[in-house]
Amino acid sequence: MVRQKKKFSCGHKGFGQICYRCAQADAIWQQEKKQKQDWEASFNQDSIDLRNLPKNVVLKSRRIIQQLAEHQDYRQFHGKRLRHNRLVISIPISRNYRLLCRDRGQYLSPEAVISHEDYNAVKPGHHSC
Repeated sequence: MVRQKKKFSCGHKGFGQICYRCAQADAIWQQEKKQKQDWEASFNQDSIDLRNLPKNVVLKSRRIIQQLAEHQDYRQFHGKRLRHNRLVISIPISRNYRLLCRDRGQYLSPEAVISHEDYNAVKPGHHSC
């Protein structure tokens, strides 16, 4: 007895009860969807808005914010006080992003992660051509 392949509703052919090719693709799609939902949900726990930033910037910002909450010194992250407002501390996240924190005496409170372009535009004395 020769078994014949059946044609599934998706257009694929095979011997089984379901199209395993489509089932595997669907499982991968479901897994990726769950990972994306988990990633989006993780932003609800952040003390500042990090949603529109690249993934590497988000991860590094979260790590630095966590370490600052554990009272680690901002200078360990190459942070420095701004000249025009000594209570604001700028910590480089990457070549293009900075974490701005405010010195509250006993602790630093993160305020925003901004692009280096935006950071330069708000500094006093900066003149654009």
